[in-house]
Amino acid sequence: MRRWRRRSSRRTESATVLADLAPGQQATITGAASHAPPAVANRLRQLGFRPAARVDVVRRAPLGDPSIYRVQDTELCLRRREARLIEIDGLGGGQR
Repeated sequence: MRRWRRRSSRRTESATVLADLAPGQQATITGAASHAPPAVANRLRQLGFRPAARVDVVRRAPLGDPSIYRVQDTELCLRRREARLIEIDGLGGGQR
């Protein structure tokens, strides 16, 4: 199993984060942002936001925050500030 790593060398300036996805889109998690506090990064990993996990954006609250994400057949609600700590790869739409 891969460890949850903070990424500091690759794509730090232009990394796409989970908060950038719109409802209905999906992506694959690549890791935690380099500026993520270790305790928060660990808790997100425990909730299922691990590298190589597929995540779908289910819906967003009327004022835009928080959002509901589906990861590992579980729907979880995250605020934008936590979603900005999860780096993703491959924006996509609809079911694959």
